Amino acid sequence: MTELAVETQGMTRLFGSNKAVDSLDLAIPKGSIYGFLGPNGCGKSTSIRMLTGLLTPSAGTIRVLGEALAGNEERLRRRIGYMTQKFSLYENLRVTENLNFVAQIHGVPRRQARERVAELLTLYDLTGQHKQLAGSMSGGQKQRLALAAATLHQPELLFLDEPTSAVDPENRREFWERLFDLCAQGTTILVSTHYMDEAERCHGLAILERGIKRADGSPKQLMAQMGARVVEVGGDDLRTLKQRLTQQPAVLSAAQIGSRLRVLVRDDEGDPVQWLQPLIAGRTLEEVRPSLEDVFVTCTGARAHPAPRESSHVE
Repeated sequence: MTELAVETQGMTRLFGSNKAVDSLDLAIPKGSIYGFLGPNGCGKSTSIRMLTGLLTPSAGTIRVLGEALAGNEERLRRRIGYMTQKFSLYENLRVTENLNFVAQIHGVPRRQARERVAELLTLYDLTGQHKQLAGSMSGGQKQRLALAAATLHQPELLFLDEPTSAVDPENRREFWERLFDLCAQGTTILVSTHYMDEAERCHGLAILERGIKRADGSPKQLMAQMGARVVEVGGDDLRTLKQRLTQQPAVLSAAQIGSRLRVLVRDDEGDPVQWLQPLIAGRTLEEVRPSLEDVFVTCTGARAHPAPRESSHVE
């Protein structure tokens, strides 16, 4: 059996009458990169805060690194790293001062801390900024410093809450290369994101909507099982065509991509090309490979989960 780094059953968090996380079940294998994908407010950050022991669940159970989290939070935190969405180090301290402070918090012996800080400065290309105040660094430099701080004590499990939201595409790509390096060394990583391209890099992911897990699996599995097929339509006046197609119950979504309209048609219509032909007035069309964004559309939103109809029966 696969050894799990994180396992939850029915993990729930209420804020008043609002269910921020609703009965979330997770089984995250050790040594993998697992993603939470969803828009702001879908429960990603709340879930991470519960998994790190910073927030107590309203219901459900959590096991982290083979141990029940409840009652073992302090001991488990020594084995966990956490990088928050907002830069949380001291902006009025220099780079090395921040890292030395983090080492003291984790109880790293002084000599070992010196060696580890020097190693991280080299690893994350911060040697030239070691005396720089953290507040004066660029977004990409702050990101690398935050990752260095989160991994200084060499955690077995690393939580990253939307770590690339404030950096450019080049820094995002470099950051993910560093994550795969950590994963190759045995670190399990849980990362939340709203970027589709980042989610596709994960070994497995959960798609969240309003605190509910709508889908769970590898990107390849999710694309194969999404319950819809994708057709791209060419031609003129795509805006009018989109309005007409989205009125069809079988069409989950229609979105313009450049000079083509990308249409998601429910699986139960059989051949989507043949079904669309009478509706597109002689335009060109072809079935194409689904993307993770298509998966997201098919399993979230009103068309994927319509509200139940109210009964007309009066008691």
